[in-house]
Amino acid sequence: MKRSEFLASTALAAVGITTLFTTNSFTAKKDVEKPEGLVEITDENFELDEVTISDLQNKMAQGTYTSAQITQLYLKRIEAIDKNGPKLNSMIEVNPDALQIAKVMDKERKAGKSRGPLHGIPVVIKDNIDTADKMMTTAGALALVGNISKKDAFIVTQLRNAGAVILGKTNLSEWANFRSTSSCSGWSSRGLQTKNPYILDHSPCGSSAGSGSAVSANLCAIAVGTETDGSVTCPASINGTVGIKPTVGLVSRSGIIPISSTQDTAGPLTRTVTDAAILLEVLAGFDSSDSITKESNGKNKNFTKFLNIYSLKGKRIGVEKKKYSNKLFNQLQEKAFEVLKNQGATIVEIDYLEKINALGNDETEVLKYEFKAGVDSYLSQNDAEMKTLADVIKFNKDNEDAAMPTFKQELLEQSQAKKGLKDPAYLKARNSSHNGSKKIIDDLMKKYNLDAISGLTMGPACSIDVIYGDKWGEVSLTSPAAMSGYPHISVPCGKVYDLPIGLSFFSGAYKEGEIIGFAYAFEQATKHRVKPEFKKAFLA
Repeated sequence: MKRSEFLASTALAAVGITTLFTTNSFTAKKDVEKPEGLVEITDENFELDEVTISDLQNKMAQGTYTSAQITQLYLKRIEAIDKNGPKLNSMIEVNPDALQIAKVMDKERKAGKSRGPLHGIPVVIKDNIDTADKMMTTAGALALVGNISKKDAFIVTQLRNAGAVILGKTNLSEWANFRSTSSCSGWSSRGLQTKNPYILDHSPCGSSAGSGSAVSANLCAIAVGTETDGSVTCPASINGTVGIKPTVGLVSRSGIIPISSTQDTAGPLTRTVTDAAILLEVLAGFDSSDSITKESNGKNKNFTKFLNIYSLKGKRIGVEKKKYSNKLFNQLQEKAFEVLKNQGATIVEIDYLEKINALGNDETEVLKYEFKAGVDSYLSQNDAEMKTLADVIKFNKDNEDAAMPTFKQELLEQSQAKKGLKDPAYLKARNSSHNGSKKIIDDLMKKYNLDAISGLTMGPACSIDVIYGDKWGEVSLTSPAAMSGYPHISVPCGKVYDLPIGLSFFSGAYKEGEIIGFAYAFEQATKHRVKPEFKKAFLA
């Protein structure tokens, strides 16, 4: 749909924000055919609940399902759960070609061809990732409505070549949560508010909110998100799923609307560590359009070989010695550390979080400079009507009631005011946040002979508050790996206040395999993943 048609059909200047979303943000999904021989989907009865990639491959191999039937089931699930019923709003658009893609994969399978473990598997991707098809790429922003990419992002090409079925695009915190200092995670002017499938009035965390919520609610088999600082690992933790933020350089960023060339990366969101490892193997690869991926050449990309229940035996795991003020958080973390010890790991107390968190202001400065440069570059190479960040800022001001009904765009404006990437202030901030965080982590790993660092990923989901924004409290372990560019995985750890919390492992550059192994050993020893119940409110 062209931008002018979108704005005209919604009567942008006149209609309410709810009408705007329900009319246009979501590609029509009515009249989806029910697969023959399969039952109707309800909240309590879904045939594909909690299935893994392996489960689906086995069922397709046995003839129980075809990829087309699986795709149909997920489309029906999206209609039942995302747009009706609990109304998660995790999907911003479904792919009108999804069923046709699935049928092609079925024909290939029938002819004896298999492209690998993702052959015929439905996957959803975040709406800041380019697809050269009928879907838009908007970063959730009304300003980019009508932006149809000419070329797939590199990782989308990887997925298509692997036989995955691109089911649709997920909602996100607008501009990947880099619009306002008082933003509400999971809200975008195009897609509105994504909800947490465990308790619907709570946050799904951002910015890959839709990807985390969708995969947790079984609207898809697997999902792809992107992270600059916490945007994969936080939704994983908050939505009771597994998320991997890879080393910056392992996965290409070309064709992804950027925030930071220093910290951006795409990564898997899945329900199991095994599926995350499988998906990461497909996403990883050298891309001549993203020079940093040259650094990953020759690095191990066979992550599934690390899926060993004995991976923690003999390992040294560093943990922050400072305790939380909330005793429930401490109790949950201590239980997790006891599991690590029972699996043969040695827990080593270290002091590092305050030193890294002190670099946060410099990190924010880096993101502002790189956001302006990256967005201007992306827009100049695409057919979007917006050609610069300045154009986006003006559009939002001109359409404030729809584009900025609550929180505003101070981060966009502060970014626009920055000079180029040769500015000494930028170079100083980058050296402080990026190189400084790397040095802190590297020195700790060497001093204590550590294999990884661990702790709770985030506290439980805060309430959704579009007026005052997110309130996440004292628990957050996303910044060390984000600022340094190092790999980070979050795996379900249990619940507090009936809301999921994840356990993190992060380590040095290109240590994905090792931390995947640690997370797998913890996952298999605990089995903390519990499917969501779509409770209406915290006290309900």
